[in-house]
Amino acid sequence: MTTNTFVAPELPAGAKSGSQLRGRGGWKQGPPTGSAPLGQRLVQAELITAEELETALKQQSAKNLQLGESLVDLGFIKETELLPFLQRQLSIPAVQLRDGLIDPLAVPLLPRAKAEALNAVVMFKVRDRVTVAMAEPQNLQQIDELERITKFKVRPVIALRSEIQRMISRCYQAGFEVDVVTADLEEGAVEFDVDAIEMSLADVESLAEGSPIINLVNFMIVHAVRQGASDIHIEPGSKHTAIRFRIDGQLREVLRPRRDFHPAIISRVKLMAKMDIAEHRQPQDGRMHVVVEGREIDLRASTLPTVLGEKAVLRILDKQNVTFNLDQLGVPERQLVQVKQMLAKPYGLMLVTGPTGSGKTTTLYSALELIKSVTRNIITVEDPVEYQLELINQVQADSATNMTFASALRSILRQDPDVIMVGEIRDRETAEVAIQAALTGHLVLSTLHTNDSAAAVTRLLDMGIVGYKIAASLVGVIAQRLVRNICQHCKTAYYPPAEILEMIRYEGDRRRQFTRGTGCNECHDSGCRGRTGIYEVLMCTPALRDLISDEASVDAIRACHRSQGGETLLHAGIRLAELGRTSLDEIISTAFFE
Repeated sequence: MTTNTFVAPELPAGAKSGSQLRGRGGWKQGPPTGSAPLGQRLVQAELITAEELETALKQQSAKNLQLGESLVDLGFIKETELLPFLQRQLSIPAVQLRDGLIDPLAVPLLPRAKAEALNAVVMFKVRDRVTVAMAEPQNLQQIDELERITKFKVRPVIALRSEIQRMISRCYQAGFEVDVVTADLEEGAVEFDVDAIEMSLADVESLAEGSPIINLVNFMIVHAVRQGASDIHIEPGSKHTAIRFRIDGQLREVLRPRRDFHPAIISRVKLMAKMDIAEHRQPQDGRMHVVVEGREIDLRASTLPTVLGEKAVLRILDKQNVTFNLDQLGVPERQLVQVKQMLAKPYGLMLVTGPTGSGKTTTLYSALELIKSVTRNIITVEDPVEYQLELINQVQADSATNMTFASALRSILRQDPDVIMVGEIRDRETAEVAIQAALTGHLVLSTLHTNDSAAAVTRLLDMGIVGYKIAASLVGVIAQRLVRNICQHCKTAYYPPAEILEMIRYEGDRRRQFTRGTGCNECHDSGCRGRTGIYEVLMCTPALRDLISDEASVDAIRACHRSQGGETLLHAGIRLAELGRTSLDEIISTAFFE
């Protein structure tokens, strides 16, 4: 099951308590007690007359209704007046159903056909228990069946059959999630000023009406943080807007607001990120700082004009979910020792390579955390500065003010640095200045976009850097990828096809079992939950320096790396698959490019 959309109350009592209600007879102390039948108790409370009770009993028999439903159907009593009596009679909480009490992500736990057959609807999930509105909550057989279907403990509450049927037709429709959000999140859930934006979700029952667009954007951000998303994509379409979260490296559609919501959603995001809301034809970038349920979150926003409207992406930087500790990144012990040996060098160039989203910045920040001290002057130039670190001077690159990586790096060299981190080497000018800094007594850390560690050398050669300078300055390269972990709730063993093992040139026992996830509610049917890193560490040995000086091919550099016992990304991934932490399919899709 997915995580909860809302902070659900422990007791979703939709009806007011008996002490708050007053019928036509004027009782004030709650419904009368005793074991009398429901009809008699309602007559005693002067909520209905004896004649009305007789009429309701006749309709109950004719239409096969419950007595309470018959009374409400005839208009003899209000649902809010009836529910306290039902609650008292069965000693089970009673609820008046409405959208705000239904978690749209909990509803699919019970298929619609079963919901209609059992006259039940799942309201929300709290930890290992689901609260289910039922017309017959005293039916233990139905409760057992609900627990079997949902795979959670069931907490039943009473609701009228007619209201359950109304909610079933309502909450299984497409778009129910958006309608719920815009109806039941309050405008005051977000307060922001120049420095911060405060976010919180109030108790579901106390949510007031507010601006639908503000509510939708609030929900989108809060839910993304709860789901552990790294990015939020807001994409225009011809019929609707698609809101997708990137979770564990994969995009997953979460909401489909109406098409006419899109301009207002984009404008709200621009306003929060301090962009120009009147500019629609140029890309824009912005940022915001928010506090979601007590957690400090930085959001980087960017917009891009498309033929159907502006697309926006929010990058989520959750400080509580990030660790800048090399020992906790999952780097194997042998490779970790090599990385620490690189960082112990007094000068030289250390590169981290991989595609966007592979964790390069986290690795660099972890390296800086390891080597920083009051005796060292460490300066970084980044675009953008994602996390602020103590004892480190961080510079924001900005092309608008001509503060490029290369120009910033030249200025940094006049600041007496010991260690320099360059966010990315993108061009020849930056590469030349970085290598010159490494050759003149500075330890320089940076990133490149290459497939593996050996390709970093050829990438520098392609930029026009001569081989002998690369050989003289380079201390090592770390290539990395993030692969998805197998979900422990649906983990299963299987035998991979022989052609797959042959393709990756598997050298172990080809009769052994591997594992993969089959998909379940806990992992959104993906079979994976969470990610871990795989690493390839290339240290510059004398043999490698000779090849680099001669500007050897990437294949020659790879062969030399392997001959010296170096592990490739593919082999690192296969080793994780053998341990049952990830699947071969994940490794092939992520690290097989040979």
